[in-house]
Amino acid sequence: MQNRRAFTLIELLVVIAIIALLMSILMPSLQRVRKNARTVVCQTNLRQWTLYFHMYTDEYNGSFQEGVGNGHTHHWFNALRSYYRNDHKMVCCPTALKPLYDESGIQIGPWHTFAAWGIFKGEGYAPEGDWGSYGINGWVENPPPQYATVYENFDTKNDWRTPLVKGAGYIPLLFDAMRFNVFPLQTDMPPTAEDRAWEGIQHMRRACIDRHNGFINSAFLDWSVRKIGLKELWTLKWHRTYSTTNAWTPPGVQPSDWPDWMRKFKDY
Repeated sequence: MQNRRAFTLIELLVVIAIIALLMSILMPSLQRVRKNARTVVCQTNLRQWTLYFHMYTDEYNGSFQEGVGNGHTHHWFNALRSYYRNDHKMVCCPTALKPLYDESGIQIGPWHTFAAWGIFKGEGYAPEGDWGSYGINGWVENPPPQYATVYENFDTKNDWRTPLVKGAGYIPLLFDAMRFNVFPLQTDMPPTAEDRAWEGIQHMRRACIDRHNGFINSAFLDWSVRKIGLKELWTLKWHRTYSTTNAWTPPGVQPSDWPDWMRKFKDY
């Protein structure tokens, strides 16, 4: 009679152990690949948005949307709705698809930088509500003359209003953010902790979020798209009188000045 060969229990356990070891080695690499893929898709979204903004400004004599008015009718996600056809995935970074709040303003998940703003409903919003994880640089918008200030008394005389300006490649347009519009000031300080983007009313914190391994993605007024290091945010020309030589740029800032959670990130 011929003996039948089969795995012994020990051999089977060894095979399982080897598979588990290989998985433990491969999983971090797979996670990095997945994160990198999401970063690339995010940048692709923003490149598409540069086309939408380009078409919009061409249609409106080189000017951006007003950004103010009744309800939210004149904000970017409504003003450009005919271009992106209300595709909510276009308004979201693929790492931040789920809204942090529901339409009643109730928090529906734990706070983290991988959450979308919204859901918002009302005048100027889509019937199903609007949410997203990109925010516009509020200083690029083109409010009418009667709006001397907007929101927390931000002076509109500093607005760019058009992409046809000098240094457009250093002026952020649309980027990863925890609010649909932000008005950074050179006096804004970084969040004291990773989950403090809404600490106080300093708008730079809304964009200073660790969404892409120490970076966010951004489109610029020259229609380019690239990653921005979180510390680099203070070096960009957010509005016309914004000074890129401030307390958070060289040579004034020291490594120890940054909050603990940001010290590991690329300097500039």
